[in-house]
Amino acid sequence: MNPESPQKKESFIKETVKFAIIALIIVIPIRKYVAQPFIVSGASMDPSFASGQYLIVDQLTYHISDPKRDDVIIFRYPNNPSTFFIKRIIGLPGETLTMDSGKVTIINKENPEGFLLQENYITKEHRTSDSFTIALGETEYFVMGDNRPQSSDSRSWGPLESKYIIGRPFLRLMPVSQISIFPGR
Repeated sequence: MNPESPQKKESFIKETVKFAIIALIIVIPIRKYVAQPFIVSGASMDPSFASGQYLIVDQLTYHISDPKRDDVIIFRYPNNPSTFFIKRIIGLPGETLTMDSGKVTIINKENPEGFLLQENYITKEHRTSDSFTIALGETEYFVMGDNRPQSSDSRSWGPLESKYIIGRPFLRLMPVSQISIFPGR
């Protein structure tokens, strides 16, 4: 038996443990605060995102700047924060939204008479005939899926508080044929 064998084993174990600790110190904060994976589930964002697509979520941007209209976001579902949703921001804090026969009009400080939201990502078969008016609070967003008939969104469970927003899709990795940066724009 080689006298160095126990020392080599001990050295190997120490190096492996050191590597694992360093990897955890690097990976855990990145996963928690910078980027994390997300798999789209359901048809609510068709045709922009399909069920089964694998995304990397940018969690930093919204700590530096506020979400914008038309941004696609990933957030915790307010009625069950352990569940994550993906939707598009339609209304911003302090705005009033009116939907009439599926067309959205937004009233805000810059447009006190309102303006019709141009939603080029909505196809004819994904429109609805919904009608409503809602005023958003100073920390509330109005979110909807691109596939309106198949989407559980702010129309059914109300405005989204900013505290539930996790981030935005930074990278679509799967399917490989649709790899893209900032998908859904």
